[in-house]
Amino acid sequence: MATQSPFSLLGSLAERAAQAVQPPAWLVHETQQRLVLFLNHVLMQEPQAMERMVRQSGRVARVQWRQFSLALLVTPAGLFNLAETGSAPDLRLEVLDTNPIALAQAALRGEQPGIRIEGDVQLAADLQWLADNVSWDVEEDLARVIGDVPAHTLANLARTAAQAVRQFVGRRAGSAQQLA
Repeated sequence: MATQSPFSLLGSLAERAAQAVQPPAWLVHETQQRLVLFLNHVLMQEPQAMERMVRQSGRVARVQWRQFSLALLVTPAGLFNLAETGSAPDLRLEVLDTNPIALAQAALRGEQPGIRIEGDVQLAADLQWLADNVSWDVEEDLARVIGDVPAHTLANLARTAAQAVRQFVGRRAGSAQQLA
């Protein structure tokens, strides 16, 4: 008797919910603004990343997942801003996997999602370099708020929890493949 994984049930429920729910335009815009602020915060911690992006000043990259998209304009400072509505993108990146649960599982395993790339090759290469070489130092930001020792303790706790979740997801994915 074949059993169905709870992840596949959650995946199909998340898939249907994502198709049915359309967030209001103001919420999408505010979320995009916050994402741009976060990306710029991370980029500002890496001067080499900003220098690399200065070469791409004025270029627009559009990221698409399902019906959601984000068009980013590279500023002369090497940071990002939201591109004007209707701006023609120099680069289009489309996330191929439409299932949010599958994307989350892949992220927990440390895998990058499948992406279709169209457009400016050099901009795509620079964005890939950012993805490979720039990361958010959560512990450093947390230390500014609560101090070094509590930040280090919380970061270690989070790393341990994340590793446990990765192992659990890895085991579940392995057992699901064996059942198939």
